[in-house]
Amino acid sequence: MRSTNIDVLKVFYDHVKKYKLAVFTACISSLAVNAFALLPPWLYKLMFDLLSNTSLTLNERAETAMPYLLAIIASKTAVQLCWRGVDFSLIYLESHAMVDIASTSFSYLEKHSYQFFSNSFTGSLVRKVNRLVRSFEELTDKLIFNFIPLFVLTFGALSVITWRQPTIGMIMFAWVFLFVGMNLLLFKKVQKYNLLRAEKDSEVTGVLSDSLTNNVNVKLFSRYDFEESRYAKVLDEWRTLMSKGWKMNILPIILGAISFLILEFAVIYTALHYYAIGALTLGDFVLFQTYILSLITGLWQIQNYMKHVFQAFSDAREMVDILLEPHGIEDSRRAKNLVVPKGGLEFKDVKFSYHKTRTVLKDFGLKVKPGEHVALVGPSGSGKSTIVKLLFRFYDLDKGKILIDDQDIAKCTQDSLRENVALVPQDPVLFHRSLMDNIRYGRLDATDEEVFEASKKANCHDFIINQSSGYQTFVGERGIKLSGGERQRVAIARAILKNAPILVLDEATSSLDSESEALIQDALKTLMRGKTSIVIAHRLSTIMQMDRIVVMQEGRIIDQGTHPALLKRQGMYKKLWEIQAGGFMP
Repeated sequence: MRSTNIDVLKVFYDHVKKYKLAVFTACISSLAVNAFALLPPWLYKLMFDLLSNTSLTLNERAETAMPYLLAIIASKTAVQLCWRGVDFSLIYLESHAMVDIASTSFSYLEKHSYQFFSNSFTGSLVRKVNRLVRSFEELTDKLIFNFIPLFVLTFGALSVITWRQPTIGMIMFAWVFLFVGMNLLLFKKVQKYNLLRAEKDSEVTGVLSDSLTNNVNVKLFSRYDFEESRYAKVLDEWRTLMSKGWKMNILPIILGAISFLILEFAVIYTALHYYAIGALTLGDFVLFQTYILSLITGLWQIQNYMKHVFQAFSDAREMVDILLEPHGIEDSRRAKNLVVPKGGLEFKDVKFSYHKTRTVLKDFGLKVKPGEHVALVGPSGSGKSTIVKLLFRFYDLDKGKILIDDQDIAKCTQDSLRENVALVPQDPVLFHRSLMDNIRYGRLDATDEEVFEASKKANCHDFIINQSSGYQTFVGERGIKLSGGERQRVAIARAILKNAPILVLDEATSSLDSESEALIQDALKTLMRGKTSIVIAHRLSTIMQMDRIVVMQEGRIIDQGTHPALLKRQGMYKKLWEIQAGGFMP
C-alpha cells in the first residue's frame, strides 16, 4: 500500500498525542518567542519617530527614548527565556516520541509474515526504521524552529504594515500568497524524485547488506569485481535521482530571488510615495525595512525548509508503507489459545501453493497419533519442508485444515501454537549473543542449571565450557563463530529446554560428525519420548527406528509404513535406500 504525506502525519500524531503538555509547551513557547521578536521593530519605529521630533531638544529626545530602549532589551530577554521553554519541551517530546516510533516499527515488523521477510532485505528494513525516526525529528524541528516562527513573523509583520499603510500591506499579502503557493507546487513535483531516491537508497542499503552478509561466497568465487560493479551500478542510479531532485530545487531559488527584488522595489517605491505626501514617518521606513528584510530572510529560507520537509516525508513514507501493510498472517478475532493435552496431529485435505501456477500440496492428508514418531521422506520438492512451514502457520492454507488435538490451528493464536511446537532446523541461525542467551531462548525463565542440563543432553556442554568465556561466549552474527555441528547442537539444546509436546526435526543431525551424531541420536530418543514427533530426513539411516515412515512425491503421500515393511515393497523408499546404501558409484 502506497502511503501519503497525510498518512505520515497520522503516524507521527499517534505517537505525540500522549505528550500533549510537551507539544503545547513547545508550540506556545515558539509562538511567544516570535511574538516578542515582533516588538523591537515597532519600538525602534517609535524611538526613531521620537528622535526625529524637532520640537524637542536633543537631551529631551535622548531621555524620552530611554524607556523604549529598555523595552527593547526586555523583549529580547523574553525571547531568550521562551527559547529555553522550546528547548526543554522539545528535548522531552522528541526523545520519547522517537523511541516510541522506533519501538512501534520494530514490533510491527517483527509480526510481519514469513513471506514478507523472505522478500525483504534486512538491511533495507533497518534503514527504513531509522529514516522514519529521523524524519520525525526533522519535521518536528522544522515546525517548531522554522514554520511557526515564520507564520508568526509573516502574519504579525503584514498586519502591522497593513495597519500603517493598507496599500503596502495588500502588496505584501499578495506577494506572500503567490510565493508560498508557487513553492508548494514546485516542491510537490520535486517530491516525486525524492520518493524514487528514497526507494533507491533502500535498494543501495539492501545490495550492500546482501554482499557483506554473503562475504564468504564472494571470497569463495573471487567475485570482488562483480560485487563492486553491482554496487557501483545501483549507486550511480541513486546519484542520478538525487541530482535530478537537486536540480529541480534550483528553479524555486531562481524564481524566489527575482520575486524578492520585485517586492522590495514595489514596497520601497510605494513607501516613498506615501512619505512624500506625509502619510508615513521616518520610523515607518525603519519599521517597514526591518520587517521586509526579516520576511525576505525567512521566506528565502522557506525553500530550504520545504526541501528538507518533503525529503523527510519521502524518507518516512517507505516505512509508513510497511506500517499500513496488513500482516500476512493474523490471528482471527476470536482466536483461542491452543491447549495440547495429548499432541495428536492431522492434516485434513490440505491444498497449498506458493504461487498460483504451482501447487505444492494437493488434498494432502496425514494423521499422527499422540506420541507417534513419523518421518517424512521423498525427493526434493515433494513438499516435506512446506508441511513444517504450514504446521507453524507461516502461511495460510488454500484449502483444508491442520488440527492439533482436534483444534484448528487457524483459529488459535500464533503464539500459543508456536509455544507448543519445537523445531530443530537443518541450518539453525543463532543470535549474536552469548551461548547462554541462545540456549535459554527456548525458555526464558530457565535457570542456569536447566540450561546446563539441556546442553549436556544435546552434547554441547563440553565444547561450550572450553570456549574463551564459556557460556558467556558470543557466537557472532548468525552464529558464524561456531561450526555447523556446534550450531546444530546448540539448536537441539534450545529445543530440549523448550520441552514442547510436539517436536519437528528438519535434518537435525545433518551437520554432525559421526561421533557426535551417535550421541545426539541418543539425546533425541530421550527428547522424543512421549512427544509427537515429525522428522524430515534425507539420510534414511537416521529414521530406521521411526514408528512410521511417510513417503512423499509431488505433494502427495505415495506410501507409508515401517522401515522393514517399506523395504519389502518395490517402491520409491526401497529405491532411495538402495541408492544411499550403495554410496557413490565411481
